[in-house]
Amino acid sequence: MKSANRQPLVFCGVAVLLLVIVLQLVLMARANSATFDEPFHIYAGYLQWKHGYVLLNPPLITSFFTLSILGMNLPEPPITGDLPGGERTYDNLEFQGGKALVFQNDTNAILFRTRMTAMVFTVVLALLVFSAALDMFGVGAGLIALALIAFDPTLMGHSALATLDAGNACLMFWAIYAFYRYVKSPAAWRLIATGVIVGLAIAAKHSAILLFPTMGVLAIVEVFWRGKLEPAAPPIRAGRHALRLALALAVIFAISMTILWGAYGFRYAPGDAVPFNPPMQTQLDRVPSALEGRLLGEIDRLHLLPAPYTYAFANILCQAKSYTSYLMGVAYPHAVWFYFPITLLIKSSLTFLILLVISAGAVAIGAVRLSRGILYMGISAVVFMAFAVTGGMNIGVRHILPVYVFLSVPIAGAAWSLMQRNRIWIYAVAALLVFQAGSVLHAYPAYISYTNEAFGGPANSYKYVSDSSSEWGQQLNAVRRYVDGRGIKNCWFAYFNQAMMDFRSFGIPCTPLLTAEYQTPDTPPAIDGTVLISAAVLSGFETGTGPLNPYGQFQKLKPAAVIDYGVFVYDGHFEIPLAAALRHVQKAGDLLRGKNAPDALSEARQAEALAPDSAAVNDMLGQATEASGQPDDAARYYQKALTIAKSVEPGFQEARIADLEKRLGAAKQGH
Repeated sequence: MKSANRQPLVFCGVAVLLLVIVLQLVLMARANSATFDEPFHIYAGYLQWKHGYVLLNPPLITSFFTLSILGMNLPEPPITGDLPGGERTYDNLEFQGGKALVFQNDTNAILFRTRMTAMVFTVVLALLVFSAALDMFGVGAGLIALALIAFDPTLMGHSALATLDAGNACLMFWAIYAFYRYVKSPAAWRLIATGVIVGLAIAAKHSAILLFPTMGVLAIVEVFWRGKLEPAAPPIRAGRHALRLALALAVIFAISMTILWGAYGFRYAPGDAVPFNPPMQTQLDRVPSALEGRLLGEIDRLHLLPAPYTYAFANILCQAKSYTSYLMGVAYPHAVWFYFPITLLIKSSLTFLILLVISAGAVAIGAVRLSRGILYMGISAVVFMAFAVTGGMNIGVRHILPVYVFLSVPIAGAAWSLMQRNRIWIYAVAALLVFQAGSVLHAYPAYISYTNEAFGGPANSYKYVSDSSSEWGQQLNAVRRYVDGRGIKNCWFAYFNQAMMDFRSFGIPCTPLLTAEYQTPDTPPAIDGTVLISAAVLSGFETGTGPLNPYGQFQKLKPAAVIDYGVFVYDGHFEIPLAAALRHVQKAGDLLRGKNAPDALSEARQAEALAPDSAAVNDMLGQATEASGQPDDAARYYQKALTIAKSVEPGFQEARIADLEKRLGAAKQGH
């Protein structure tokens, strides 16, 4: 068939796949409740439009999707967010402000409008992926690549949200593709366009800074492999070619930095309305790497970057080392290097994994030529993955979303090459793509919970991963339908996202139970009736597994129902003494910060009566007795807490062990 005759078919194929993407996103946007980070980002974007404040994240994406709610004239919550003890951090400000803005107004309208606006990035990304694969490998590759991302569970699951991940993937892919087009056919306008797109990516999310080392690696490949990448190109001396690329990268850097400064209004300081808390220097001192802290400090001293951008970068580096990790049923108190490689195996569709292996094998044995397109997309994926593995942000596969997008193009290119050589590959690839569509649609609308068939499907997601890879708060609409349909009026709910969104605002009548994120008014030692526990709480990835998990007993019980793969329902009488004890520990801590030692000790005693063998309980008893002027009792409780911490899930209690050893050392010196 001549190419002219194929054009209507290609157009129809692209249109159908784009329609499939849009339909999935619209339906999921209506079906799923707010996720953990969405109010945070919506509030940030709203503040940017109303007052010009830029808090933690660069402003491009949040400003874009909050355009859709400016006409609603929402009453703004006051800029507060004080924590116990009077500390108001930027994190807390955005989370508490977002909770008030979104849930004290028309929640459904705010979410749907911002999600639909954010969806634009995914539609643009789909067109870019098709265009890149078409440009690099041909029309068949373009359609295959588009089909791969149209049913990619991670991309689709996070594209129907008012967050940064899909927009970041779009802009990062666009930047690398623009650089590819410039290098392939150098022109001043292509160079300027690349700089602009890189600048937009940098102004969208901090991880886009990886574009610079990625383009540096690609430039090195161009210098040393140009003859292989372009055998027909006229020869050019390596030194001259390196200088040309170095100058191009310098221009791209200059343009992108100008755009970044423009995104912050060409202002270094954020203004006095929302001062940094903690202060800049304190934030820099908290950066785990002294070298990185000094580098950011020097950047800030010279005013090379807007202060909010530098401050937020330091905050990210601090957080990355503080998050717990949960993988394959094991909770780790820190990041583990194998988190993303294993999570990729769990959360990717089998079609993606099979085609990735086939494509890599075909390139390795020479069945598919190692072209510039394969190198650009493959190297970009490898660089991003390498930084993710060492970065420490082990809270969701969404953090490697660009890897999926980059790899979709060379996978499609290799598959198309094989299909042209042997007809059997046409049937094999088509079958794999159909299988992927069915596999992913089976998880609708809980794409965030998607897990491939090798790991038991989405119903088993919670066993292997947690947080934004499994249960991120998206099930509340389904939970409301469940309790309404059964006439449930009295129930209990241990909900992962309760601190950031009140499930009761969705019409769910349950009483909240204690979680690591949320301090309830009270959690009794025994409960009766219907109990709902979200997957992230059930896993214990924040509190610790085994004896550290206050809801660990429920893992051994068969739930009466599982709602959207992420909320487990139990009926009966349940003893939860550890949960009640930990609530008393929280109260005692609050009272100690308020200098009320007698009442803090009373709360700690109540916790001891419920869970005498808890390290957390004995640690708090030590602090309360020490504050009450009883150093001998304090040392005894600290020693007991230390002994327990070293024998019960010691890996998860590393920070507590270190703190207790310091307290005991100080107590001995006091004597």
